[in-house]
Amino acid sequence: MRRICLFNVVAAVVFAVAAAQVHAAEPQEAVYRGWSRAVQFDVSPPLRDIPPLAVVPPPANLAEPEPGDIFPPGPVEADPVVQTEVLGADIPSPGVNFAATPNVAGYSPPDSVGEVGLNHYVAMTNVHFSVYDKAGNLLYGPAANNTLWAGFGGNCQTRNDGDPIIMYDQLADRWILTQFTAVAPYFNCVAISTSPDPTGSYYRYAFSTGANFPDYPKYGVWPDAYYISTREFNGPFVGVGAYAVNRAEMIAGNPTPAMISFLVPPGANPQNVGDGLLPSDLDGWTLPPNGSPNYFVGTMDNNLGAPQDAITLWRFHADFTTPANSTFTLDHILPTAAFNSAFPCSPGSRDCIPQPGTTNKIDVLSYRRRPMHRLAYRNLGTHESLVTNQSVDAGSGMAGLRWYEIRDPNGSPPVIYQQGTYAPGTTDGIHRWMGSIAMDNGGNMALGYSASDATSTYPSSWYTGRLASDTLGTMPQGEGSFVNGTGSQTASQRWGDYTAMTVDPADDCTFWYINQYLPTTSAVGWRMWVGSFKFPQCVPEGPALFTDDFETGNTGAWSQTQP
Repeated sequence: MRRICLFNVVAAVVFAVAAAQVHAAEPQEAVYRGWSRAVQFDVSPPLRDIPPLAVVPPPANLAEPEPGDIFPPGPVEADPVVQTEVLGADIPSPGVNFAATPNVAGYSPPDSVGEVGLNHYVAMTNVHFSVYDKAGNLLYGPAANNTLWAGFGGNCQTRNDGDPIIMYDQLADRWILTQFTAVAPYFNCVAISTSPDPTGSYYRYAFSTGANFPDYPKYGVWPDAYYISTREFNGPFVGVGAYAVNRAEMIAGNPTPAMISFLVPPGANPQNVGDGLLPSDLDGWTLPPNGSPNYFVGTMDNNLGAPQDAITLWRFHADFTTPANSTFTLDHILPTAAFNSAFPCSPGSRDCIPQPGTTNKIDVLSYRRRPMHRLAYRNLGTHESLVTNQSVDAGSGMAGLRWYEIRDPNGSPPVIYQQGTYAPGTTDGIHRWMGSIAMDNGGNMALGYSASDATSTYPSSWYTGRLASDTLGTMPQGEGSFVNGTGSQTASQRWGDYTAMTVDPADDCTFWYINQYLPTTSAVGWRMWVGSFKFPQCVPEGPALFTDDFETGNTGAWSQTQP
């Protein structure tokens, strides 16, 4: 039964006010660090011929370093866009839905990430990966992530430090699998498939980040480059890194593809970079307008020292012909409806989510004002949209998911077209957090997340969504479960640190989501779960509609120009 509440009316007013207040940002200096090339390259044997390396148990769980700019929480503000109920009961049931890799070596958190291609699904975690067909049958793995760099030499081969990201470049039908190295010399290790087969051979690269440890790397596919964001440490936190790597050169297997690099130091107002930025990641078969920059976003929270609650919108123009002409600028600060990313746990703690049968609470990962993977971009013809989300305190310490749709990101100004906080927990007592959101070719959205409470809901993987025609700021299609957990995590507080909602390129309609759950109560006995669904209102589109050279990744007339 569909239920309507007053929130729907109030939300539309809030969106209009927020849009009216959008303004150009005061300059935030990004330091151009120049350009460089991959420092190491080779071509691997077919992955299917490489024996999977076993994952070595860690001597201790890897601890994520924290920036030194934690502010004491300020006054708690009421969130004016909270959705306090599950509205409707129309969410489609899962399609393909299967248990994926377990925690084979005691790592926490898993860093759950996966991607769907035309014929495969590939899942990665700390610190192993597996390749499946789209029915959920295991084709390869689980294997230690550094299996991808077996025989490569150096830290990419010998280290298996995690923070993986996987992308599927639908314009070229290629797979990009990555992880970092956490001891000097520091690298982003990138493997890009030489064909559409993720069990085939890979072009393998090591990109140096110099003396800086490139924590929490996030990647985005764009026609001109693969864009990367990092949280960088050289002892203390030194800022947010932004990189662009020449996509055409990588697809062609150029041994030394060019990389352009910027660093945004914390500066006088570290809230302008917060705890990291996300690069935009292209979904669908319609390219961005010719010459579009890649977009990076972060969030600001006035309860943690920022001048306002807002989204920061950055634009990265990469010029691989004259790299010094490249720019990375904070172009707009977009005020949002009030939100609170600091929870009433112990000061500065992120361990806020209760579980049944244990006093151990798990990580909400909100305190650092962190937008959550991915920043999904889509060109819908009539408009361009960016969607992302973050975990927030929806009231009285109840976790919810603030989600955003930004339209016209290259406009003057761009606008927050809609936003909402999905938090039925304020009614049913179930925390919802650790989300990932994406949009299909019709503008319909799916939001996946973790769910848990203190008494009966073990950490689970759930989802909700909205149709493009639904009331702005709501997720009114109901709520579904990919898997209901049957255990709690007792020996680690870490959870996440991210999940991934992606869109199937075969029809540009089906959403695929990966998250963790526990089959039984255990120390860190998490397992991955992969689920999919689609809205029947979505009209399938596929690669046959893309007119450029699909196999080689030629993006036709698209080119990057300078402002």
